[in-house]
Amino acid sequence: MVVEKNVPLQPCNTFGIAARAHTLVRVRSVEDLHAVLADAQLASLPKWVLGGGSNIILTGDVKPVVLKMEIKGLRLVQETDRAWIVEAGAGEVWHDTVAWTLAQGFPGLENLALIPGTVGASPVQNIGAYGVELQDRFESLDAVDLATGQRFTLDAAQCAFGYRDSVFKHAPSPSPVDGGLPRGMGLAGRAVITHVRFRLPRPWKPVLGYLDLERRRVEAGVDQPTAQQIFDWVCDIRRAKLPDPAVLGNAGSFFKNPTVTPDQCADIIAREPRIVHYPMPDGSIKLAAGWLIDACGWKGKSVGKAAVYEKQALVLVNRGQGAHSVTGGEVMTLARAIQTSVYERFGIRLEPEPVVW
Repeated sequence: MVVEKNVPLQPCNTFGIAARAHTLVRVRSVEDLHAVLADAQLASLPKWVLGGGSNIILTGDVKPVVLKMEIKGLRLVQETDRAWIVEAGAGEVWHDTVAWTLAQGFPGLENLALIPGTVGASPVQNIGAYGVELQDRFESLDAVDLATGQRFTLDAAQCAFGYRDSVFKHAPSPSPVDGGLPRGMGLAGRAVITHVRFRLPRPWKPVLGYLDLERRRVEAGVDQPTAQQIFDWVCDIRRAKLPDPAVLGNAGSFFKNPTVTPDQCADIIAREPRIVHYPMPDGSIKLAAGWLIDACGWKGKSVGKAAVYEKQALVLVNRGQGAHSVTGGEVMTLARAIQTSVYERFGIRLEPEPVVW
């Protein structure tokens, strides 16, 4: 267990916001978590879990103990006629994990290439892109209960996956829990994910539902693309649309794509015929948040050093650098102004994707 004090967090969040952690523990094994819970000084203090920092907005210094997840490890757990079961440590970089599975001959995650962050954060957010969500490839995960130190395993149903949602984003219930296990309750702030297992179906089938991928397939003149080709296409598409956090600080898509009823969508289409929308399996209609923001004239606009990316209105970026970086306050002022603008024009409330601290 490595404990550090007064740690700068600017290198630990992809937006590049300057802030500090009063106490930071580098967690490189499950035993490190148990050591934290057994430590007389650390055990009783609030905890805050940090992965790759790709989905957070820091509005000040972090007083709770920061658990920086750095558990590594990639392995094939099981291979059957119907699936490969692959396990990754929570501290593994997500994109590197996707690339590793393909290199090992285990396709299935290629549509999720180049999503920033770590493996441990992927179930929390139920990450998704280009027609695939994590829940479509999820087997189970291991976690540690920060209240009891007990290790437990959850399957997909117990994770309660939703659109960019899971049990890990909801506050714990005040009701007692049988046997100390956190079943049937929110796990935000209570559980730390240590390992995630993925079920990659056999035989593999490409997922090409998105227009951008279909265009790439037609351009390449390929009827049946390989998983590696889809991986490469997704990387190219994302790099063309989204800024590299190492060059221009950002947290990826800042707002969730809102869903409305067919009647609500028809009403908006009557006023805005060009609105980008997608029918969902449950009968609802998903609206493109980036289109809504762009239609309100926000692309390229800024508040202080926080700005709307000129190539993709769904992304907010950091126009500052180093000691003159953007502040979390500037980011959230811009975000709230965008929310107000979209609501006044469309009657739609945009919900931020990043966790605001």
